[in-house]
Amino acid sequence: MFLALKELKQSKLRYGLIGTIMILLSFLVLIISGLANGLSHDNASSIIEMKADKFVLSSDSEGKLLRSQIKKKDVEQVLAQTDEKDAVPIHIKMSTFEKKGSSKKVDIAIFASKQDSFIAPKIIEGKTRDLKDNEIIADESIKEKGIALGDEIVDPVFNKVFKIVGFTQNQMFSHTPVVFMNENVWKSIALPHEKDYSVIALNSDKEISHTKVVDKKEVLQSIPGYKEEQGTLTMIITFLLVIAALLIGVFFYVITLQKTQQLGVLKAIGTKNSYLAKNLVVQALFLTGIALVIGIGLISAVQAILPPSMPFLLTTTMVVQYAGIFIVISLLGTLISLYQVLKVDALEAIGGGM
Repeated sequence: MFLALKELKQSKLRYGLIGTIMILLSFLVLIISGLANGLSHDNASSIIEMKADKFVLSSDSEGKLLRSQIKKKDVEQVLAQTDEKDAVPIHIKMSTFEKKGSSKKVDIAIFASKQDSFIAPKIIEGKTRDLKDNEIIADESIKEKGIALGDEIVDPVFNKVFKIVGFTQNQMFSHTPVVFMNENVWKSIALPHEKDYSVIALNSDKEISHTKVVDKKEVLQSIPGYKEEQGTLTMIITFLLVIAALLIGVFFYVITLQKTQQLGVLKAIGTKNSYLAKNLVVQALFLTGIALVIGIGLISAVQAILPPSMPFLLTTTMVVQYAGIFIVISLLGTLISLYQVLKVDALEAIGGGM
């Protein structure tokens, strides 16, 4: 430990360069992870946050919510096989409304279901229950479109006016804010082919026969763009981690080659390989720890100044996970250097190869 810290202090420039690279790499990994998680949450938070483990879709929907159409008789069949409170039929529709008295258009996702069910979102502002037919609750992100509490928005197709009476949070679908309305009013804004329910949310372990039941993960993967976004960003993160391991390995290997003679002298006076290896590991862990602390600090600062419109979500659990991964790849990156330390011959190193 003493030797490792002494060397770090003595060679500030060399190890400072490695530390800087590690800070940048940890920052990049964390910020891309935050963007990936933010994008997925912005695309599907209404389903992610929904307290349902499984969903019933129509058999011809290919697992896609917006393609699913469940007939009333099929809904009744499902409700007959489980407790009514554990199965909630939902109408889902993508639409574009207009702010009343303005030409401003707002893209929204409409969710219509019975009130006070287990899927009802938490209201953070405004009215919490007993919605009238002309009242809706919207995700707070709709405020970025210039819509405030008490404003009215109009369905231009059916000329139906709705008043915003409350706001929720983390209720997005396909990158658009979700609005929740009383299912009694659904028929007044639905086209003939939209009268059927889209999906039934389940909160039960009972077996449902003669229906297509899928879990939440499959439903999320079927949301337009969700799987593609995550696949691309996950690949970028993977490449970053691989590059980080290679860069750390190369830096430590070069530094180890530069101090071959010093290692030879230490071995000649009786220093064990295990002690030298331990010092290498301590240096890697020390630099990684400092880099992670600074990288997390930079991420916190960036997160504080990001505009609300930019999807970014980095949880404590994710930070801990990536910190652990970064420590592991730092240790893996020192394996080549560790081998070089073990194979140094004291006589050859002192003699300069003579």
